[in-house]
Amino acid sequence: MLDAIVTVAATDWSAALGGLVSELEAGKLLFFPSLRFQMDRDEAALLRPDVRDPKSRNISLRPDGRLVGAAVTGPEHGRLCAMIGRFAHQARSLIDAIAPSYRAHLRVAPASLRPTQVESRQQSWRADDRRLHVDAFPSRPNRGERILRVFTNVNPHDEARVWRVGEPFDAIARHFVPRAKRYTPWQAQALKTLRVTKSLRSEYDHLMLQLHDGMKADLAYQRDCPQLTHAFPPGSTWVCFSDQTAHAAMSGQYMMEQTLHLPAKYQCNPQASPLAILERQLGRRLT
Repeated sequence: MLDAIVTVAATDWSAALGGLVSELEAGKLLFFPSLRFQMDRDEAALLRPDVRDPKSRNISLRPDGRLVGAAVTGPEHGRLCAMIGRFAHQARSLIDAIAPSYRAHLRVAPASLRPTQVESRQQSWRADDRRLHVDAFPSRPNRGERILRVFTNVNPHDEARVWRVGEPFDAIARHFVPRAKRYTPWQAQALKTLRVTKSLRSEYDHLMLQLHDGMKADLAYQRDCPQLTHAFPPGSTWVCFSDQTAHAAMSGQYMMEQTLHLPAKYQCNPQASPLAILERQLGRRLT
């Protein structure tokens, strides 16, 4: 577990960073303690709870430029759009610096500002991100497409974002796959027909949801599995494949995040992907 987090001494979002792709694709978390997202005074004034619509969990800037989940209007709305948009651009520059071969194959998802205090969120066990998990989304099957995320702590009160980071993905799979419910194609088709899922759920998607839910439901695993706790201070940034790196957000407030999707075949080492690991363990194709 001591090497689950790789610390990188970088201060420039776009300067080339060699030698990190293999670490990233192995499921490790890349930690940039001095890579700060800079804000001016007017932007920093937006770091307050009432900028978020109470009906929304986060404030998201979609790739088409539409801002969702914000409660502010007028000039503040414009500043919020510009700030999140600038972060999204810098996050993509960072991924280009780490893995330039990804550039032509990435699909950009919304970027977000997360002003809610983690400890105060009231959620079901399945939605509780304070429990170790790998990311998988019930309504959005991805058939092995990777979930690559960039996070930065912008807390104005010197409060760290505290995570737990768990064991390697292959160990998680060995632990939970034998417990998984069997995949049934007719059930996947029914979910698609009823529009519960946006597309057909593959066996891979089914297994990833089983891992996500199995990890969160198993309190003994949450307590006893190999893990470490890490505090990400304000002004720091971190990157991981969140469908592979087991993580839990324990505390913190005011974080920015950018999600990018990458087909596993365009990794530098596709055999390191969760899809390949699960297929090797089970001895069959899952998509």
